[in-house]
Amino acid sequence: MEDREFSYINVIPLVDIMLVLLTIVLTTATFMVQGEIPVSLPTAENAKERKSYSAINITLKKDGRIFLQGKEVHLTQLREELRAMGSGREINLRVDRDARVEALVKVLDLLNSLGFKDVGMVVRRDGS
Repeated sequence: MEDREFSYINVIPLVDIMLVLLTIVLTTATFMVQGEIPVSLPTAENAKERKSYSAINITLKKDGRIFLQGKEVHLTQLREELRAMGSGREINLRVDRDARVEALVKVLDLLNSLGFKDVGMVVRRDGS
């Protein structure tokens, strides 16, 4: 038998594999997006921008429901889960502007009792 060199490279299998990989990546990426709990944030003129990707996010809705990292929890569950996370991390509070002050005070008191010191409120800048 005679050895012949290929005069071209067949790229169709490569294109097929790339399309399958692209489909998998796009499908996975759509499920990885974390939605935020919708709240009407208060406004502030002199808000400073802080970005922390390792912060613990706590959301307090107008009706008093509490969400930790997007999952609804009760105050006792919040205490247990925060205790397990450790008090050295930053906390971002997203509080609805129509939420009861009493509910906010309970969450702040809980954070203080667990030793969290780096607590910030998420607000909208005035005019945005």
